[in-house]
Amino acid sequence: SQLPDPAIEDQGKDYVRPILNKYAALCVRCPNYGTRTNTVVLIDSEGHVTFTERNMINADVNQWKTSTYEFKLHS
Repeated sequence: SQLPDPAIEDQGKDYVRPILNKYAALCVRCPNYGTRTNTVVLIDSEGHVTFTERNMINADVNQWKTSTYEFKLHS
């Protein structure tokens, strides 16, 4: 078996990609509105999870706190 499976990766792409392209952004900056948190979740083939989150401190775009948590999924 091949991982990742191209057949699975392609499912729904014609529906999901236009939505992501329209609304998804790595960082939004507007007056009185914008990105305050970034989250990345990585899961490997053995069930190890790394969850990393970066949060803006006191609405200051120059101050961020990064927290990382690691754990294993139960099978």
